[in-house]
Amino acid sequence: MISNRLKFINLLVILVFFAKESIQNQDGLSELLRREHTLIKPYGGSSAGVPFWDFIGSTIVSNKFVRLTSDSQSLQGALWNTLPVEFTDWEIQFQFNVHGHGKDLFGDGFAMWYTKEKNILGPVFGNKDYFTGLAVFLDTYANYNGPNNHVHPYVSAMINNGSLHYDHDKDGINTALGGCEASFRNKDYDTFLAVRYQNYKLTVSTDVDNKNAWKECFSIDNIKLPTKYYIGFSAATGDLSDNHDVISVKFYKLESPRKNEQIDHSLIEPSSASFPEQKDLVDEQKPSTFWRIIKIMFISIFVIGLVLAVLYFGYTFYEKQRRTKKRFY
Repeated sequence: MISNRLKFINLLVILVFFAKESIQNQDGLSELLRREHTLIKPYGGSSAGVPFWDFIGSTIVSNKFVRLTSDSQSLQGALWNTLPVEFTDWEIQFQFNVHGHGKDLFGDGFAMWYTKEKNILGPVFGNKDYFTGLAVFLDTYANYNGPNNHVHPYVSAMINNGSLHYDHDKDGINTALGGCEASFRNKDYDTFLAVRYQNYKLTVSTDVDNKNAWKECFSIDNIKLPTKYYIGFSAATGDLSDNHDVISVKFYKLESPRKNEQIDHSLIEPSSASFPEQKDLVDEQKPSTFWRIIKIMFISIFVIGLVLAVLYFGYTFYEKQRRTKKRFY
């Protein structure tokens, strides 16, 4: 009897929340919160799982957060929506918390996904490489120190049709569509990120400054994404670690300016008009082995010559002083 009452109270709380959200988000555009793609507290999780969501790898669910990885080394965890998105235009707003004991060294970060594949762990922030769809990376550790590197934490996005490799050693800057620096780690207040896709335009915004306001990170036109892909979140740790927590996920169906298009949106291939940062990327020129050997030999000869010169002048000075003293005896 008590169990049934608790279930009824939880259901009532969820219904009140969704009714409240549908009122609060009427700002000129038709925005509707979709429960099947949304994750809010109470999660309603049990040994059977969380409704509409799968969690794999190191992911654990508590009554306060979904933790993709704990602050331990060599972990991979992910959270995936079980239903594909049927809408052409949408916005995802999620609350997260990245925190840990590391002060100077920590990592690696996490990602939000809108992809054809789901529930596959891998090397790209806990998800598979050569994915098909959209990825938004929240990278906390800088692996690359060459041209076009960025201060971290850094937020960026990548579109892939399954043929591109995410280069972790270069922090993905050779395939990044755009990005911005965002200091979201170890905050004692709520941090949020929004990903909006409407009329072939992708906009990523952050709310990580405790101002309760969205700040545009980047916006890119001519982005093509199909319907029937899955929403997911994943994280990974390596030699460095952090807690990567997802607190809530809210999915909004947006009014579509292209609702009269006579095409099957599920057959669209993920693509973008350009890769702005890829064009600017120039790999560091590494000297050949021959020239490296010549350089080492030259430095070695110079050091040896310098040591011999010091010894010679030191011995000459000593002998001169010794002869001078003899003349006084």
